[in-house]
Amino acid sequence: MSIGYKIPKYYLLKEDIIRKIEQDELDDDQMIPSERELTEKHGISRITVRKAIDELVNEGYLYRIQGKGTYVKGDSVKQELFSITSCTRDILQMGKTPTRKVINALIIQPNSKRMRELEITESDKIFTLDRVYYADDVPVNRTIVYLPMKLFPGLHTHNFASQSLYDVLEREYKVKITRATRTIEAVAAEPEISEMLTIPEGIPILLFRGVTYGVVNGKEVPIETFKSYYRSDNRRFYINQVKVD
Repeated sequence: MSIGYKIPKYYLLKEDIIRKIEQDELDDDQMIPSERELTEKHGISRITVRKAIDELVNEGYLYRIQGKGTYVKGDSVKQELFSITSCTRDILQMGKTPTRKVINALIIQPNSKRMRELEITESDKIFTLDRVYYADDVPVNRTIVYLPMKLFPGLHTHNFASQSLYDVLEREYKVKITRATRTIEAVAAEPEISEMLTIPEGIPILLFRGVTYGVVNGKEVPIETFKSYYRSDNRRFYINQVKVD
């Protein structure tokens, strides 16, 4: 005797949304119907709808924007991991409008780690800039950078709420940015980060750390050390690879 298996209602809704995404009935970054609308359309409970949406978010099909709705996560919002560009240029390449909020802009004493990474001494000062970047008013990342003041005197006088750091370095300090070393790790969003990026506390995010190098006065030197906390729920990162014989 066979025993029939009843497919859960939330799973049927998931499959319906996935089908619409894969058949281009739902476009990248298109907002899907609200929980209330899905509840009424499919004749299921709001809890069932929420379970389906939560799983689609966790599986990378959808992303949420707090206070606005849930959207299709496609390939239009993506970033090359190996390219060296400013956050501002990354956002412009997405076809979105960049804005920034300065959390801190301070001149401080370096700790031993910063001295080692920036190849400076205890007597040198560093400029630290802490900003949140937005694309079309949606938070993208929080980035904190540390730069040696001896290379960039007067850097702290700029208004980095409206100016791109890399543009200032290249235009006013004649820096040619050459390369960067990076590490990437998945971390859980702490309360401060989750508030700044308007995401739930504990959600997985990507933490980039590294050192950027550039040619200053004819010599390649470390020009900044940085850490960036990136939302991973509304974008894809990609790597171009080549075969090495």
